[in-house]
Amino acid sequence: MDLKTPLYDTHVRYGGKIVPFAGYLLPVQYHTGIVAEHMAVRTAAGLFDVSHMGEVKITGKDALKNINMLVTNDCTGMYDGQVRYSPMCNENGGVVDDLLVYRNGEDDYLIVVNAANHDKDVAWMKSKISGDVKLSDISAEVAQLALQGPESKEILLKLTDEESIPVKYYSFKAGQKVGGIECIVSKTGYTGEDGFELYTAPENAAELWEKLIEAGSGLGLIPCGLGARDTLRLEASMPLYGHEMNDVITPLETGLGFFVKMGKEDFIGKNALLAKGEPSVHRVGIELIDRGIARDGDKVIKSGSEAGYITSGTMCPYLKKAVGMALVGKDVNAGDEVTVEVRGKQLVAKVVPLPFYKRSK
Repeated sequence: MDLKTPLYDTHVRYGGKIVPFAGYLLPVQYHTGIVAEHMAVRTAAGLFDVSHMGEVKITGKDALKNINMLVTNDCTGMYDGQVRYSPMCNENGGVVDDLLVYRNGEDDYLIVVNAANHDKDVAWMKSKISGDVKLSDISAEVAQLALQGPESKEILLKLTDEESIPVKYYSFKAGQKVGGIECIVSKTGYTGEDGFELYTAPENAAELWEKLIEAGSGLGLIPCGLGARDTLRLEASMPLYGHEMNDVITPLETGLGFFVKMGKEDFIGKNALLAKGEPSVHRVGIELIDRGIARDGDKVIKSGSEAGYITSGTMCPYLKKAVGMALVGKDVNAGDEVTVEVRGKQLVAKVVPLPFYKRSK
């Protein structure tokens, strides 16, 4: 049975079109529609319910040691209030999940995982940790709202003071009051825009939502659903678990090598990645020239031979282009002309650099 987030009734009241997603009932869009919601985030601001994400606390003297073994990135040297992105690999080098590590203190970390992988991730971590460490799944105690877009800070400033808002990308401030509600304010997001993610107690979520909507009423803020969240992340070329990575695809193959610190003493999957050697495939951008939309699983063909497949594809509302990300052989590179097999038709496309969209500073 699908679960409801603390904002379910709010979504219904706002006219959200509710669909099942990752074990939850969430709005795919509102009456405004996906394109309008996408454009609001690019030009003003959008508000998302991301309470379906999972939160895990890892504490104790051996917390950092265990986290560094679980994830491919190096979390040594993080400062209190820093966030770090990382894949988490299995023994074969495939990806169990990609996640965010929040450092509250020397022996106190918060891990944010994808909703669809929540149970799997918690079981995996519990099976791998050892020593003086405690793992607590606190997902049911946390609601999360994402305020994204160029007007996000101005909206927050109507509800809190400047000192409560983190300045650096991938940093956070805990114990802050937003509209009188206690929150973790994190300068993170999954849209390619400036923005924030707000963590609060579930019983505060609906009130926080209303206060944000009211604060943003003159700044173009609108509620946004899963549809716009996906088109925004794809336009910004952000990978999604189950598409650009999975239990078999390694982080090196999907272009996440920056977040894999092979110089680290050890992590789960390191030996497998070393044994595999240089990846034979890589992630590229595909822009359709012929009319049509590529979807995940569509074949990419170069010079008459199958060269790879689309991992995610859509029509990007802001760029007004049909694009996709693809995993292809190393002989397929930016500038190449290829075709994409869409519903039995060969559509002409070109390989382009990633990201498709990058916000101007």
